[in-house]
Amino acid sequence: MRPLAADDRGNVLLSLLRGPEDAPPADAPLPLALTALWHGGRVLLVFNRARRWWELPGGLIEPGESPRAAALRELREESGQRPDRPPRFAGWAAFRLGPERRAEYGALFTGHTAAPRPFRPAEESGGELDGEIAALCWWDLSQSLPGYVQPLDACLARLTRAAPR
Repeated sequence: MRPLAADDRGNVLLSLLRGPEDAPPADAPLPLALTALWHGGRVLLVFNRARRWWELPGGLIEPGESPRAAALRELREESGQRPDRPPRFAGWAAFRLGPERRAEYGALFTGHTAAPRPFRPAEESGGELDGEIAALCWWDLSQSLPGYVQPLDACLARLTRAAPR
């Protein structure tokens, strides 16, 4: 099977598996959840200071937390944004990560907002937002951004844009 996307660090997006939200694949761990939040034909990206790239908001699922709850928490912590309605489950992103080719899944959600909230980095907002995020932008999937756009996340954003609503 040909991968959907790959980056220069050995990370590969193999597929986006459609299926019920309550039935995650069992053949690899499911440690993370991501959200593709749309506004006016543009998707939200956050700039991760440590990784030095633009990515979809998301992160690790905490013990006892559902993937949906993790996606919404990470979206709020990293960007301060909230979807207008509960996000739609888009699928299970199948990854092979790093040189060791570790198999993992990520839960992908998508939603819309009519009124984006202003962004202030954590050091300016009294620590409310996640300190690893330096900036956010609303990306049209083609414009050049200063810095590197994570190709796996860009591909996932494209897949949510093309998905039925």
